[in-house]
This record gives sequence, structure tokens and C-alpha cells, in this order.
Amino acid sequence: MKLTVQQQAVVAHANGHARVAAVAGAGKTTTMAARVLYLLDQGVSPKRILVLMFNRSAKDDFQRRLVQLAKPGQALPDVRTFHSLGHRLTQSLCRWGALSPRRLLSADWQLERLLRQASLNVLRDEPERRDAALEGERLEALAHFSNLVKAEMAEPTELHQRLQFDDDTDYFPAAFKEGERLLRDEGVMTYADLLYRPLQALEADDGLRSRVEGFLDHVIIDEYQDINAAQQRLLAVLAGSQAEVMAVGDANQCIYEWRGARPDTMLENFTATFGVATDYPLSMTFRHGHALALAANHAIAANRRRPDQLCLADNRNPATWLGVGQGSRFFLDALVDWQAQGRALNEACLLVRSWALSVPFQLALLQAGIPFRMLREDRFVFRLPLVQALAGYLKLARRPALLHDPEQIHLLLAQPTPFVARERLRRLAHQLAQSQRWPERHDPVLADLKPIQKRTLKKRWALLCELPKLAAWPPAKLLHYVVESIEAQKTLKRAAARRDKGEEDVRLLDVLIEQAESVQDPDAFIELLERPVENQASGVLISTVHGAKGLEWPFVSVAGANEEDFPHYSRDNPLTDERLEEERRLFYVAITRAQEALLLLHDGGEHRPSRFIAESAWQDSQRMAKRLQGDAESVQPLSVSSPALVKRYLEQAGRDDITVVAAQVDEPKPGYSSNLRFYPGQRLRHAVFGEGEVAAVEGSPDNPVIDVRFTQAGRRRLVAHRAPIEVLTKSRDNDAQAHC
Repeated sequence: MKLTVQQQAVVAHANGHARVAAVAGAGKTTTMAARVLYLLDQGVSPKRILVLMFNRSAKDDFQRRLVQLAKPGQALPDVRTFHSLGHRLTQSLCRWGALSPRRLLSADWQLERLLRQASLNVLRDEPERRDAALEGERLEALAHFSNLVKAEMAEPTELHQRLQFDDDTDYFPAAFKEGERLLRDEGVMTYADLLYRPLQALEADDGLRSRVEGFLDHVIIDEYQDINAAQQRLLAVLAGSQAEVMAVGDANQCIYEWRGARPDTMLENFTATFGVATDYPLSMTFRHGHALALAANHAIAANRRRPDQLCLADNRNPATWLGVGQGSRFFLDALVDWQAQGRALNEACLLVRSWALSVPFQLALLQAGIPFRMLREDRFVFRLPLVQALAGYLKLARRPALLHDPEQIHLLLAQPTPFVARERLRRLAHQLAQSQRWPERHDPVLADLKPIQKRTLKKRWALLCELPKLAAWPPAKLLHYVVESIEAQKTLKRAAARRDKGEEDVRLLDVLIEQAESVQDPDAFIELLERPVENQASGVLISTVHGAKGLEWPFVSVAGANEEDFPHYSRDNPLTDERLEEERRLFYVAITRAQEALLLLHDGGEHRPSRFIAESAWQDSQRMAKRLQGDAESVQPLSVSSPALVKRYLEQAGRDDITVVAAQVDEPKPGYSSNLRFYPGQRLRHAVFGEGEVAAVEGSPDNPVIDVRFTQAGRRRLVAHRAPIEVLTKSRDNDAQAHC
């Protein structure tokens, strides 16, 4: 096992606490395993070493690596997740009589049942709010809130005020306390309680704390940037004043703030908790080439809460190609090129910030017959309840007989939620299917409904009766009409307990209507939305960036790289400096999943390219990588947008033979394209080919090659500064100066 100088320094760390800043792909699993074996060789008992991993998958991976490197039959230390550690502590505290034994709620429906009861209990005097409180998404939000209270060891009311929860969730703190009472009375606990309960007991009793201290000499924690306040405080108790703590992680990859993680945990908070620590960098990545390493350094550079560390590519890594394109069509073309190189589709991954942004790509893959798989199967486009409902509205317009189908009527009355109990909706749907008329005012099926609930349901029924008259409308026009008639956007925002969830649902509506605008045949669009597709093991993987953490693929596409989508913000939910840094870290994680090829995709049209594309300086990075690989023809100084960063990279790479200078940005000259910035989505007119839209930009910004889809002449690749072209959208071109 050959280690780098930096890895060897971590392995041979002598005394005291240590903090290891490991960039993506730095070989930290191997380094940590070597550290454990080094301690064992130094005579440390395996029982005095604890290794903590972020999840079970990481734990299993580390244990396999440790066994591979260890001597046959060698005794090895405990490797645990925080939850398994909490489970063992809970058992010990129960034996000592400090905690009462409880049964773990392992199924989601069990926790949902308990939270339903808690919500009903605290809203017993507000019957008009109960139906909304029992909605699935509202219960999911309450579960998230309850877990966050325990993760941050926070006071519920203070936490609710600090977070961006909707005003209708003001009962959450009381529901949390009622849920705690129900857990206690029923003798059960949640996964969050595996840490929350023992930590409460240990921090409240010095005697108990002394019983668990002193058993460890060394604690090694992976993905330290992702631990929450409860985990850090429990770790401090177990380490006591004796154990040496080694934290391994990367503050630039802290993307779980919504679960209680903070980038400061890896930075200032570590020394504040444990005291002075020796800092070790693991700066060399073995995952990707210089182009992506440079782009990643540029992408994260604007963050203030980050380590002062560059990611450096090992010279033996494969070269990484970087590209920017527009939309699903460009993605499909890239997949065809990938396969033409003899590569498998399951080596490719499409990453999105939110599942709604994957919808156009799912539909495009379905239409093209290209197999794919979802990290979460419930996020297949045709399985989303809102999509099923919109397809149902289209179907009803084409097939009036569905007005006699109670299941179909129930689906359309229920999505988006009218804030009416499910059983009540089912009874109403059956009655409407039979009678084909709205019930009388005093009908029992309408009893106890609020006036607004009655008006909402009656309005939806009137829409269902009207739809067959609109059968000739194209899908997009019909969906626009449906969305406006049922006030879908307003309802989705109200139904979501958190603002960002409501905005994602509204974005899903927008995406579907955008897709429908390219289809004139309603039946074809309905068939597409209802196609029974299952995960294909040989297909492209689609995942959110959060789900891809810790993973890597040869070919990665990051889709939906638009302003307002990635970074995510809106007029009602503007970007703060802190949220922008979190979004930037998420983008950094997304692009560093790639090994050989990275493709950034934005939507074009009304959607401006994300600022993160420009911040990554991908064109500068690709040109510099060619120089580093010795492929460039010229030895003249390279002009780059961030010379200080590039010079620092070259210095760390030991390359003093390459000179860089600051790029000069000149004003565009009338009649010439030589000083224009080009970007995907830009509208152009060519003297021969006519009008078209830029699909992709490659090469140097000083001398780019542009891929243009012309309306009449098809797709053409042009050397931009030699082509007789003019920019049509001046306002977009000015905007490109800032974003590309």
C-alpha cells in the first residue's frame, strides 16, 4: 500500500487531536484504514479505538478495506455508525436504570400514526385545521421538524421561529411535545432517540458520564462536516479528556444543513469543542483530471466559510472533459457519443438539485427508448401523484366516460390537496360517479365541511364536467387552463409546510407544461406520462445531488443549472449569503462526482444559465489542463479570469514552466463577434444558415467553438470568430457577460 506524503503524515500523527481536510476523491478510506493499522502496530488495543462512519454503507465499505489491509486474523477495532453507537449506549443506560426500555419504531407508518395522533390531540379545539394537519406532506414536515429538534438539541419554539416553516405549522412545537408524551406512554422511540435520549441522560448526570468516559484512547470520525450538534456533543462525552479525536472531512462538502449539519463544525467548532488540533490536508484527488480539479477550485472560491485549501489532481488521473450544453436533446446526444466510444450507459449519471428538474430528462429518455433508473423509484415521473392527476385531467377531456369512475374522480379531487380527509373525498367521489350531479347543500357527505372546502370541491367538479368540451385543445393549453382553474400554484404553496417544498411542487407544474408545449397530440402525451417503466440496471442513473454524496461515475451530467433552480431561490424565498454558500457547496459536490466527463446542462429559453457555470471557469480550466498535460501547441502566457488561483495551483503542482495573465475584457465592437461572450441558449443569425440557438460552447472563451441548432440548416459547429454571425438578443448578450 503506497501512500502519498500527505497521507503518510495523517497515518503517523503523533499526539493530540487532529483535523484532516480531505478533498473529494482523496483516498480517505485507505488513509483512515492505514491510520488504524498504524495505531495497532504501536501497541494500542483495538478495544481502545472507535471508528465512526456516517452511514451503514460507508461503514461496510471501510470494514472491507480494513480487513483487506490487515494481517490475517488480526484483531480489529469497533467500526460503527452514530446510530449503532447510540443503540449500544441506550442498552447500557437501560441496564443501569438510567433510561426506561423502549421499542424502536422501525416502519414509517408507525411514526406517521403517532404524529397523526399528536396533531389531532393538539388541534382538538380547532377542527377546521385538522384535515390540513393530517395531509401526508404536512406529517412528513412534522417528522422532519421533530428530528431536527433532537439533532440540534434545540428548544422547539425557538427552532420553529428560526426555520422557514409556513404560518399554518405554528402548532408544530406543541405537536412535538405531545409526540414525546405519546412515545413515552407507549414505550417506543424513533431513530433520532437513539442519540437524543442517551445524550440527555449523560449530560444531566455527572455520575453516568463518568461511567462511559475513559474507555477510549482514539476516536476517528469520517465525514465530520456532516455531523449535527447532538452527534458532536455525544462524541465529546465519550472522548472525555483522554481520547484523541481525529476528524476527517471536507467543509466544502457540507450539504446537510437541513438535517442540522454546519460547515463550522469542521472549522471553528472542532477546536472549540476539543481544543487545539493539528491540521492535515489531503489535497490530492485520485478521481478526476486537472480540468475538473481547477473548475472545482474556481466553483467554491467565492465561499467565505471554507478551508484555505486547493484540490490538486494526480498526474496519473484520466483527463476529464468539461462541457456546457442546453436541455435534454443535448444530453441524449452526449449519451449517444458516450456509447459510440464503447462505454456503458450505467457508467453515466444525471444529477439534479431537486427531483422536479429531472422530469424533462425522464420524458426525453422514455421517448428515445434509452433505459434509465432512479435512485428513488417513487420519483419516476408517472408515479408522482400530481403528475398522475394532470394526466387524469387530460384523459378525462378525451374520455368522458371516466366521469363515472369513482377512483378517477377521487384522484382529480385530491390533487392538489383540497385539505379534506381522504375518506370523505372517497365517499364524495363515489356519490358523484353515481349521480353525476353535485350534492344538495344538506347532504351528509358535505356535513362539517368549511365553506372554502365546499367551494373548492364544487369548482373542481364543475371543471371535470367541462373538460370533455375542451378535448380539441392542445395539451399545454388544457393544462394551463386546469392549473389556473384549480389555483394549483396557490394550493401547493399553502399545502407545503416549508417554502422550498412548495416551490419545488410549483416548479414541477411549470416543467410539465413546458414539456407539453412541444406536443400537439394529447393522447401521445398521456401515453408518455403513464408509461409503465421500471428501473433498468443497465441504464443511466438519475439522482439528486444529495443522494449522490460519496459516489462517483465516469460520466456525470448536472441538469437544471439555471438561475433560480441551482442556486435555488425565488421572489418569496430570496438568497441570503448563507444560503448561497450552501447552494455553492451543493454544486461543488455535484461536479466532483465525475471522473472522465462532466456536462453542465441548463434549460435555455426563459431560464438564464446558473451563475455557478461561470464561476467554475470551465473553459479556462480546460485550456489550463491541456497545458499541464503537454497537449497545447502554444507556449504563450494563458489569459485566465482568476490568475491568482491558477498560479497557486501551478505552484502546488510543481509547474513553473506555465505563465498565466489576467484576461482582458473588452467592450464588444460593432459588426464583429471577436469580443462577444457566447453561451447556450443565445440566439444568433448566420449570413448563410439563418437564425439559430447556441446549444454548447467549447474551447477558449477567446476563440470558442460553438454548437448551433439552426432552424432551417440543422446543427452546425462553428469557429465563432470566423463565422458571419450576429447576436439577436442584445439584452441576453449583456447578461451573458455577467454569467458566462
